Amino acid sequence: MRVYSIPMTTRFRGITVREGALVEGDAGWGEWSPFVEYSPEEAEPWLRCAEEAAAGDWPTAVRDAVPVNATVPVVAPEAAHALVVASGCATAKVKVADPGSTLADDLARVAAVRDALGPSGHLRIDANAAWSVDEAVAAIAELDRAAGGLEYVEQPCASVEDLALVRRRVAVPIAADESIRRAADPYRVRDLGAADIAVLKVQPLGGVRACLRIAEEIGMPVVVSSALETSLGLAAGVALAAALPTLDHACGLATRSLLTADVAVPGLVPVDGMLPVTLPHVVPALVAASAASPERAAWWEDRLAAVLAVRKGGHP
Repeated sequence: MRVYSIPMTTRFRGITVREGALVEGDAGWGEWSPFVEYSPEEAEPWLRCAEEAAAGDWPTAVRDAVPVNATVPVVAPEAAHALVVASGCATAKVKVADPGSTLADDLARVAAVRDALGPSGHLRIDANAAWSVDEAVAAIAELDRAAGGLEYVEQPCASVEDLALVRRRVAVPIAADESIRRAADPYRVRDLGAADIAVLKVQPLGGVRACLRIAEEIGMPVVVSSALETSLGLAAGVALAAALPTLDHACGLATRSLLTADVAVPGLVPVDGMLPVTLPHVVPALVAASAASPERAAWWEDRLAAVLAVRKGGHP
């Protein structure tokens, strides 16, 4: 196992440095990078994903490229506009409802992104479960107007029950992310009619094949999204998107640009809004350049031991 620590280009999801581990198997490498606050129980499916990748156990692709969206962090409108233009993507996902941002800030950011995309582009927002039901209903109406029409709203509220309530009160489609990847039962979203779109992330859900089963059974269109991985980790998401029988929406896999360095080549960076279906190769010199401190590497070794203890039915 090799542990990396890579600064981010901008604060995202409350973090400025991304840590993770590269796990070597019989067929190559996989990435294991659960966020540091996750418990051993939550981190275990992420390890299954890395092991699947390192074993080379991915399904056959049915497409050779995957459409992706630009991801817009909580930045000033001018920066958001420039980011979307530079991305070359026809779809953009804008982060909103950040604790340090007001609704007025979000409206300005969304309007700038619409200007960058033009009228034919797709604009979606992600609230990361920040709103109450009433807050979501009010904010979605305003953001929909500022966007000139939203493609969908991702995870406006925390609970599946609240998602269902919001979905019944707004015209904009609802996408579920945390309500699937951090839920004991990812199918409650389907059973309660809480979403129109399922956002699937391969690491939290246990790998490409596990996600394919969920996609088949959940009964709604799927968007494959990243968990802020290096190109090695992003390759698992691309493998999932490439294997889906249908892919109606651009995927949230164009996040390599949020990291200041990488561990593998070729880097998974979109060209004209598309990512190639390819498997990057780990480069030892890049891994060494991004190596975590001995203290952080030891922390990840202890974390791995705790996850393996969970697998054996013990306590971390």
